[in-house]
Amino acid sequence: MTKPTLLTPLQLGALQLPNRVVMAPLTRSRARQPGDIPGEMNARYYAQRATAGLIVSEATQISRQGQGYAFTPGIYTDEQVAGWKMVTDAVHEAGGRMAMQLWHVGRISHHLLQENGQAPVAPSAIRSETGESFVVLPEGPKRVPCDMPRALETAEIPGIIADYRHAAQRAMQAGFDMLELHSANGYLLQQFLSTNTNQRTDGYGGSLENRARIVLEAIDALIEVAGADRVGVRISPHFIRHDIKDEQTEEIHLYLAREFNRRSIAYIHIAEPDWAGGPALSEDFRKKLRAGYSGSIIVCGNYTRESAEARLASGLADAVAFGRPFIANPDLVARFEQGAPLNKPNPATFYGGGEEGYTDYPLLGATVAA
Repeated sequence: MTKPTLLTPLQLGALQLPNRVVMAPLTRSRARQPGDIPGEMNARYYAQRATAGLIVSEATQISRQGQGYAFTPGIYTDEQVAGWKMVTDAVHEAGGRMAMQLWHVGRISHHLLQENGQAPVAPSAIRSETGESFVVLPEGPKRVPCDMPRALETAEIPGIIADYRHAAQRAMQAGFDMLELHSANGYLLQQFLSTNTNQRTDGYGGSLENRARIVLEAIDALIEVAGADRVGVRISPHFIRHDIKDEQTEEIHLYLAREFNRRSIAYIHIAEPDWAGGPALSEDFRKKLRAGYSGSIIVCGNYTRESAEARLASGLADAVAFGRPFIANPDLVARFEQGAPLNKPNPATFYGGGEEGYTDYPLLGATVAA
């Protein structure tokens, strides 16, 4: 019997993956406080899922300025590095491989999360009308509308790139095998890419190449730290949440793909838009992306084992990332191998809390120890 492609090895940049089942980045809002530091519970959670070909960490802010939600982890203090080292040690001990996703939320934030109560930053001073931040108020944690951001000065952008570089250095110190640049889901880098959120008139606005400039500068910073074969990027063409309306979304992402190819980065990770209410990616766009980029392509968005196999068979993807199935099934790879039924995730425990809904989902034939 032929082995499913999903369960076959893949050379992903510098890493040899035992299978093509990737754990998608999943915000779970369980960093230790104060300090937004990963802890022993986070290490257990990730180690439980170490049979994934690659684990991509939850989005991790590169700076205090880059935070948009309470209880999400950072990678800019010594304590955060030590916490993440505990995580990567546990994953490696369990035989796994792990990439860190580096994140700056831009305007999807609130002054309560910013240093000295400052306004969030963005390409342009345009507020997200539908975006929400997650803050801690005197009465408790609460979702609140995002604040009006201020536009970054041109002279400040090298400092943002420096934050990406420093975060990349710290991630490698923490033992990560790869780095993933978060240029998706309506956060800072996609805010620069998108025509409705970037109304700048300097070298980072206007033309397609100018709007893409900061993404390439950030990628170059990561390459400088880790080498191109240990760097990937997440993109989300046609993403519509957080008020993203990009008239050139396919053109700018195909331009970026060609630039990523020129730099020989390890992979492009596509967050497909239809899970968030956007249009499905066309086969034409997928083929153009494949033609413009010769590295590995990871796709993510409501895939099942069967639809993942079909996507791999099309030749338009090399691996498939799973999000919610990995929340509820730490042994997802084994379940795919055996054709076993999947546990259903509990949305009430997705964000915040403790072990419940985090480390206590049952394994095949057993119960995960608390």
